[in-house]
Order: sequence, then C-alpha cells, then structure tokens
Amino acid sequence: MDVKIEESWKRELGPEFESEYFRSLADFVRDAYRRGVCYPPGRFIFEAFNRTPFDKVKVVVIGQDPYHGPNQAHGLCFSVMRPTPPPPSLVNIYKELEQEYGVKIPLSSGDLSSWADQGVLLLNSTLTVAEHAPMSHHGRGWERFTDAVVAALNARRENLVFMLWGSPAGRKGVGIDRSRHLVLTAPHPSPLSAYRGFFGCGHFKSANDYLSAHGKTPVDWLSVAAASHT
Repeated sequence: MDVKIEESWKRELGPEFESEYFRSLADFVRDAYRRGVCYPPGRFIFEAFNRTPFDKVKVVVIGQDPYHGPNQAHGLCFSVMRPTPPPPSLVNIYKELEQEYGVKIPLSSGDLSSWADQGVLLLNSTLTVAEHAPMSHHGRGWERFTDAVVAALNARRENLVFMLWGSPAGRKGVGIDRSRHLVLTAPHPSPLSAYRGFFGCGHFKSANDYLSAHGKTPVDWLSVAAASHT
C-alpha cells in the first residue's frame, strides 16, 4: 500500500507511517488487494484526508468500515460514489436533515463529497474491507491509526465538532476534550437504531450553531440536495 495522502496529514501523522504496526498494516492491505477484491478502490483509501486537509477540518463524522459492495465506497464514511443511490443509513441521515431544515433531499445521489470539501472529515474507523465481508479488516491496525487521527485533531485544533453516531463511534471519542470541542452523540442512523434517538437529534443545526459561535463558517449541509441534481 502506497500512502498518498495530503501534505498536512502527512506532517501530522508522520510517526504513525513510520511505526511498526503501520508497516504491518500496509503489508496486510497490499496483500489483501492483490489476492481479492477490496474496497474502496486503492486510490480512494485516503480520500477523506485528501479532500479535507488537517487545518481545514471543522466537523468530524466517524463511521465504522467501508461499504463492501461494488460502486459504493470511495473513502468517505456514509458516502457512496455516483450514481449509486444512498444506502439505508444515509437515507436516514437525509431524513434527519429534512426534519431539521424542512427541505426535501432527493435520493438520486449518495455522494457526500460536498461536505468533505467544506471541512467535514468523513472518517471510517477502518479504511478498507474485503468484498462482501463486513468487518473483515478490523483488528489489523486501522483502528489504531484512526485513533491517532482523532487524537491529533483533539490536541492540535480548537473548537471542532465531533458527531459520534452509535457505540463504536462513541468509544472513539472517549479522549476528546469537551472543554475545547463539541461532542455530539446519538444512536447510529442504521434502520435498526435510528428510531432510538438519531431521528430528532438536531446534530446538524447544533454543529452549525457551535461553528458560528466560534467564528467559523457553518457547513452547508443541504449542498447534498444541490449535488443530487448535478
């Protein structure tokens, strides 16, 4: 696995890339992609970082592992590449947006790149997966790497919003300094749990209120509606 990652992240995460665990992880990923079909395509493994440089991050959304079917994963959690329609969890994210803003979001696109380009780091805990085998690359080192990502943002940035949906994402946020960042937690938007508190959580408006209060430009969450028509 050749790590092609945006320069600010390369600077911030340099010690990780030089570590023994990451070398083992890279060997595993390289071999997995050689032996079978894995997702996302290799060029998209670090897409979240390449679209959202370290100094541009305003909001962090943490997912689990990439979608494991064709034409879905492209390195941004919850997002799918065009023209794939939104999967069930993303449909529920759109429903929450509609509830908060009163605007209908078309289901013709599940591409969240417009959020990433505005400073929303769409980070999966595990960055790769084998085809049709969810969780297949867990425990190989990705979790340690993405823990380091969260730790770097927590320590070296101020007034970020962390949107943590579901128990695994919540555990990822245990070390975040709540006096310097806003941490929003809710059940996962999956159809199995969205009705237990994801719907009605108000996270999108809460995030923007916090960003505005700290002199940052709010995220145009409804840009996904406009993107559906392009």
